[in-house]
Amino acid sequence: VAPTTPVCEVPSSAMTGTVVQMSCKETEGSPPSEYQWYKNGVALLEKTGAGSARAANITYTMNKKSGTLLFNTVTKNDTGEYFCEASNGIGLSQKCSVKRMQV
Repeated sequence: VAPTTPVCEVPSSAMTGTVVQMSCKETEGSPPSEYQWYKNGVALLEKTGAGSARAANITYTMNKKSGTLLFNTVTKNDTGEYFCEASNGIGLSQKCSVKRMQV
């Protein structure tokens, strides 16, 4: 079963240095969807190891299975427009509407 449009939860604003968790979920897809987050239209990289993440200045953890995007400490650089995409290899992938977070 192809995924439906996911529901995204993105805070509209956050204080610098706080923990922010965004979530993305859809329930129709079978097999279960994997989720990919985008910031300003660019796919966010999945954190693979501490070394590469530090090099790329990645301050978040993205879980493709649960759809969560977790920022341990947000910075002004994390301000932007976020959306996520659900896909399970069946039918078209589905995106939620873009939401802006201001840090």
